[in-house]
Amino acid sequence: MRQDNQLLVITHLSQLITLVTGFGSLLLPLVLWLTQKEKVYQMDKHGKNIINFQLSLIVYFIICIPLILLFGLGLLGFIILGVISIVFPIVNAIKASKGEVPTYPLSFNFIS
Repeated sequence: MRQDNQLLVITHLSQLITLVTGFGSLLLPLVLWLTQKEKVYQMDKHGKNIINFQLSLIVYFIICIPLILLFGLGLLGFIILGVISIVFPIVNAIKASKGEVPTYPLSFNFIS
């Protein structure tokens, strides 16, 4: 296995593809993780964290949909989740560039 912090950073930042295309925040990191987890040191751990975070965001966004009817709390939830989905990939990409294993808050453990 090789140490490749740049690829780990790209994997974290690939979640932001949604800002450009409107979709892909789960697909691109999933492809990178599946193709590189055996080749790059710590890619498996980083990839699992990213996929768990993205799946958790999907669950939270689905929960926010019916909350829109409840005094607009769903809209507030969408805004908060939107900020979280932008800030934490950037913060964790910086941590990955330093060789740390980042964690994402509020993530369910779908893949362990």
